[in-house]
Amino acid sequence: MYQEFRDGNFLVSTDPGKLDLEAIHEFLSKESYWAKGIPKEIMRRAIENSLCFGVYENRKQIGFARIITDHATFAYLCDVYILETHRVKGLAKWLMSAIMAHPSIQGLRRFNLVTRDAHRLYKQFGFTALNNPDGYMELVKRDIYQKIL
Repeated sequence: MYQEFRDGNFLVSTDPGKLDLEAIHEFLSKESYWAKGIPKEIMRRAIENSLCFGVYENRKQIGFARIITDHATFAYLCDVYILETHRVKGLAKWLMSAIMAHPSIQGLRRFNLVTRDAHRLYKQFGFTALNNPDGYMELVKRDIYQKIL
């Protein structure tokens, strides 16, 4: 069962059938700082294996968010965006409210995200800086999408 939230001409939906892969790929591969150059096939696989939220205005995709989760203990929020032409309308906050209300997110032990510039948004929903950053490790392959081409 998919969740949908409506507000006038705007819709947030978890229905994967509504997602516009072309629009998502266009933004992430060209406009985002975190997935620049991502191949469409990799983006498609990522979407298929994640809990996704599309944001639409009159059926046109204007935003997106993706959650990687086991639906029980852990989730990682990523690929969040609202098109620049639709920012400052409260849509990112509305999208985050829909995400936080989703049944798969309730009762998680840990819910992570990484952001370079949206700390104010996420703090409103209880996200904080790491309490123990020394416990976290990562393997980062910078510019991996440019190397694939």
